Order: sequence, then C-alpha cells, then structure tokens
Amino acid sequence: MAYGRSKTANIQFSVAFDQRHKGKGIRAAAMHPGGILTELGRHMEQGQLEAMVAQINAQLAAEGKAPFKFKTVPQGAATSVWTGVIAGADEMGGTYCENCHVGRPVADDVTISAISEGCRAYAIDSIAAEALWKKSEEMVGETF
Repeated sequence: MAYGRSKTANIQFSVAFDQRHKGKGIRAAAMHPGGILTELGRHMEQGQLEAMVAQINAQLAAEGKAPFKFKTVPQGAATSVWTGVIAGADEMGGTYCENCHVGRPVADDVTISAISEGCRAYAIDSIAAEALWKKSEEMVGETF
C-alpha cells in the first residue's frame, strides 16, 4: 500500500511541478520503466519475488492475458529516453508515461491488474497534485 501511495505522490509531484514551470519552457512527467530485475530484489526474502510473479501471472491468466516477463535494462531505459528526449514536451508534460507512450487514465471503478497500463485519474489530477505540493511545503517548512 505504501509503495503504491509513494508512486502516486511521485506522479502528482510531476504534475504540480509541470504546472509551475511549463510557462518557462520547463516540463515534467512521471514515468514507469516497467518491471526490471534490479538490486532492489536483494531486500526480499528468498522465494518472495517468485511468489509475487506467480501471483501476478495467476491474475493475468484470469484476465486472459500473457504472463509477465521482466524487461531488460535497455528495454526499461527506453521509456526514460523517450520521455526525456524523443517525445515532444507539450505531448508529455504533466503526464504519466510508460512503454514509450503517455499512459491513459484508468477510472476508479475499473480493476487494475498488478501489471497493467495506465494510472488512476486521481494521480494526474491537477487539484490533487496542488494539494500534495502545498502539504509538502507545509511539512518541510519551505515554499518552492
């Protein structure tokens, strides 16, 4: 739950940052590289990663989707490169990007797979993003 909330906050922060700076030609977007085997897994109990992938695959199978496959490092980096270099600033500013495209908002009443595309509409909502920005300023005692 905390991991998901931190990712939502990351997206909202980029939306608020983009709103503040797009008039100066500075754009921001949140991006998801996809599932990549990294050193983060070293903090997991033995067998925990395999169990997680098995659970994801069971959910995907129930939805009639192909099994999950980890991306290679270059495949994961592709979205970062696309977002920062290839995509037009006006196309991606204030958005959530994945798999080398801007992700679509997913309605709150739609069940999202553990591995899915898109993000909840509230994650890219400018009002929610502004509230997070203000709360962050309040918590650190600074105005940015």
